[in-house]
Amino acid sequence: MAIKLDYVARETFHNLKRNFLMTSAAVLTVAVSLALVGGALLLKRGVDKATLQWRGGVELSIFMKPDSSATESDAVERELRAMPEVKRIKYVSQQAAHREFQEMFKNSPDFQESLTVDQMPPSYRVVPQQAEQVELIGERFKARAGVEEVVYAKDQIKALLKFTRILQLMLWAVALVLLLAASMLILNTIRMAIFARRREVAVMKLVGATNWFIRIPFMFEGLFQGIAGAAAAFGVVWILRNFAQHAVRNVELFRQFAVSTTDVASTGVFLVFVGAMVGAVGSAFAVTRFLDV
Repeated sequence: MAIKLDYVARETFHNLKRNFLMTSAAVLTVAVSLALVGGALLLKRGVDKATLQWRGGVELSIFMKPDSSATESDAVERELRAMPEVKRIKYVSQQAAHREFQEMFKNSPDFQESLTVDQMPPSYRVVPQQAEQVELIGERFKARAGVEEVVYAKDQIKALLKFTRILQLMLWAVALVLLLAASMLILNTIRMAIFARRREVAVMKLVGATNWFIRIPFMFEGLFQGIAGAAAAFGVVWILRNFAQHAVRNVELFRQFAVSTTDVASTGVFLVFVGAMVGAVGSAFAVTRFLDV
């Protein structure tokens, strides 16, 4: 028996309408769980960008004042190169710092325009011979002329990673429980739809309808619920991204935290895929268990 698109669409719509409350609950649960998944993924991407300046073994950064003189900067560099505790240094000019800033916020024009090249602090990124020598090096330059701030990677990264790791684990745990709940809701919604139409299904089988002919509208019902929930989650993540990003920037630990529009878009695509999978798997399981295959 051939399956027509209009038949599938009509039956899917009727099934969704008959079980509106259960369908709404399933969509809402999928949306909440996937919003948490999206939040966890974007949190990781933001942290990756926040730690960008510390890659390559850098243990501390000595930030010069934007208006520091060449004499002050040269004095700091000479002393750093003369210290036996220093293994390697890298000078980051205002232009290079601005390029890095632009890269971090390449898909957020409002942030890109917030600082000019002249406002960016040049810095020296320092790799010590031994990790325990970090504070010894940093203390020598805290009160030096032209130095604005000395930042230690060890303290910054440890605190940032510890906090975000705990937060991510909590988000993943809650999201997993809710995804399982969403799958069960979708499964039960479809079972109820099949049970309510059990006589109609029996008649269809008697006249020669295949299991796939009966199964597909119900599977599309689950698929719709999963995708609708994922789309709602995508919308929530998209809207809340800017509010959350601005809020956490007021915290010293998250000063360099950044999530671009591309990050949000790619995460949204992933959420829609996961939502579709949850809906399809839940509905397929429900139909398979109910029908005599």
